[in-house]
Amino acid sequence: MGHQLIINICGWIATFGLILGYLPQAIQTIITRNTDGISLPGFISMAIGCAAFVVQGFLLENYYLVCTNLITCTCSIIIFAIKMHNDYFKKK
Repeated sequence: MGHQLIINICGWIATFGLILGYLPQAIQTIITRNTDGISLPGFISMAIGCAAFVVQGFLLENYYLVCTNLITCTCSIIIFAIKMHNDYFKKK
């Protein structure tokens, strides 16, 4: 197997692994609107990290990095928005 093929396989494994890790949480949060166990600083940090990786991916022309982190950043932003709504804007 060539060096580039191994890099591509690792990129796809990382992409699917991370997306499958974030997507269920985002879907569950969207459906239930329950954010009680979610750390707001944690999701802010993850969204910032993912956004930085998107920029890095574009600069390196590494589209595995861009694709993975664009999707995970979107999930983090959705969860963050629901968390903000639940914790700060919803009348209790």
